[in-house]
Amino acid sequence: MGGPIPPGGDQELVAAWERDAGLLLAERARERAGRRGDSAAQVALPVQLSVSSLVALARDPAELARQVRRPMPRPPASQARRGTAFHQWLEQRYGQQLLIDDNALFGPDDDDPAADGELAALRSRFEQSEWAERWPQVVEVPFETLVGDRLVRGRIDAVFADAPGGGYDVVDWKTGTPPRSETERHAVSVQLAAYRLAWAALAGVAVSEVRAAFYYVAHDQTVRPADLLDGAGLAALIEQVPAETPPPSPARA
Repeated sequence: MGGPIPPGGDQELVAAWERDAGLLLAERARERAGRRGDSAAQVALPVQLSVSSLVALARDPAELARQVRRPMPRPPASQARRGTAFHQWLEQRYGQQLLIDDNALFGPDDDDPAADGELAALRSRFEQSEWAERWPQVVEVPFETLVGDRLVRGRIDAVFADAPGGGYDVVDWKTGTPPRSETERHAVSVQLAAYRLAWAALAGVAVSEVRAAFYYVAHDQTVRPADLLDGAGLAALIEQVPAETPPPSPARA
């Protein structure tokens, strides 16, 4: 075995192998770079982003870059299931038509007494909270807003316009635990910053007329971050990662 490679097609085949091997090695190098935390500089963000992507960017740019490069589906967690059920209950409470069907989203599931008990506890806590007697102007508000050169999409849980001092309260209901670190508090606050900016644009008012809050139902805790990013701050956050360059149009003959 062995000897010189015959001319012609075999040389082209070997060249193709070498090209494929080079691509695989380059991909492995990118993955290793991502594990070291510098992949955010190697992966371009798409020109359209979700609000959850902004939060992920603030939390860990390298992890978001890995998700952009190689998206991986994640099974729904019990916390997500509980949150969806609570939001559905609120929509019913406020007399809105359900926008999401739990079975359609997660698939049919057997009755879970523990989950039913958790939902009942959340309902009871909400009915005793500062928000129980307030009525929102709108709920489940979808939006698209321009931040820098990116289109950011999301959905606001509820907007209230009944505060004594006027203006608006943009609220996101949370069924989990409040952040325990300053880093995580800053990351999640990006969600409210985007909501505040979006509602100001939808309502045609100044951002200063829109307040924003998380309400952590299980803990009966309303959190109003005092240092929310404005439009320029959100744009600067996004600009940490370059925009995705669209492929060139094919040349006409």
